[in-house]
Amino acid sequence: MPGITIVAAVVILILLLVFFRYVPIGLWIRALSSGVKIRVSALIGMRLRRISPHRLVDTLIMVRKAGLDISIDQLERHFLAGGNIERVAKAMISAQQASIPLTFAEACAIDLAGRDVLQAVQMSVIPKVIETPPIAAVAKDGIELRAKARVTVRTDISRLVGGAGEETIIARVGEGIVTTIGSSETHKAVLENPDLISQNVLNKGLDTGTAYKILSIDIADVDVGRNIGAQLQMDQAEADRRIAQAKAEERRAIAVAREQEMIAAVQEMRAHVVEAEAQVPLAMAEALRTGKLGVMDYYQMKNVIADTTMREGIAGAAAPRAAAPKEENA
Repeated sequence: MPGITIVAAVVILILLLVFFRYVPIGLWIRALSSGVKIRVSALIGMRLRRISPHRLVDTLIMVRKAGLDISIDQLERHFLAGGNIERVAKAMISAQQASIPLTFAEACAIDLAGRDVLQAVQMSVIPKVIETPPIAAVAKDGIELRAKARVTVRTDISRLVGGAGEETIIARVGEGIVTTIGSSETHKAVLENPDLISQNVLNKGLDTGTAYKILSIDIADVDVGRNIGAQLQMDQAEADRRIAQAKAEERRAIAVAREQEMIAAVQEMRAHVVEAEAQVPLAMAEALRTGKLGVMDYYQMKNVIADTTMREGIAGAAAPRAAAPKEENA
C-alpha cells in the first residue's frame, strides 16, 4: 500500500506539472483581476500553437484599459502573421489620445508593410525635421551655390502604406533647389532672398505620393562655391588652343612631307641628269667609231663649247662693273 501511495503521488505531481505547464492559471487570474475575461481553453490553445500567452494577454489588458475594443482573436491573428502586437497596441492608444483616426486593421497593415506604426503616429503628433545634405547648383551668371535645407514633415496615416519615404522627399527638395537656383539671373539674388527657394519648392507639391505632408521648408545655409562659368570658359579656351596646336602640327607635318618629296624628286632628276651626262662620252665614242662623227666635227664642237664658256665668263665679270657706276650716280 505504501508503494502504491507513492506512485499515485508521483503521478498526481506529474499531472499537476503538465496542467500548470499548459494551463497558465496565474495569467488567467491576472487577466480576470484586470477586468479582462478570457477562457482557459483559449490559453491552452495558445500553448499548443506555440504562441506566448503572456504577450497576448498583457497586450489585451493594455488596450482594454485604454478603452479600445480589440479582441484576443485579432491580436492572435496579427501575431501569427508576423506582426508586432505591442507596437500596434501602443500606436492605437497614442492615436486615440491624439484624436487621430486609425483603425486596428490599418495599424496592422502598416506594421506588416515594414513601417514603424508607433513612430508614424508619433510623427503625426510631433512633426519631424529632415535635413538635406548640401545641394550644389549654378546660377545663370556661372556662380555655384551650395544650399542646405530643413524640411518639416508630418506623417500622413492614410498614405503610409504604399507611399514614398524620406529619400523621395530629400530628392524632390534637392531638385527644387537646383531648379530655383539655376533659373536665377545672378547668385546675389538668391543670397539676398533665400526664401525664394522655399516658396518655389513648396509650390511644386513635392509631398504628392509620399507618406508625409510637408509643413515647411527652411533654408538653413547658403554658401558660395566656384565660378563654374569662368572655369568652363577657361576649359573651352584651353581646348581651342590644343585643337589649333594640333592643326598647326598637322600642317607642319604635311609641309615637311611635301618638302621631303620635292627633295627626293630633285635628287631623282639629278641622278637622271648625271646618268645622261655619263652616256654622252660613250655616244660620241660610238659615233667616232662608226664614222657618224668626224674628227674635225669633234674639234669644231669643242671650239664652240670653249667659245661659249669664254663668253659666259666675260658676261659674268662685266655685270658687276656695269652695276658700279649706277651706285656712284645714286
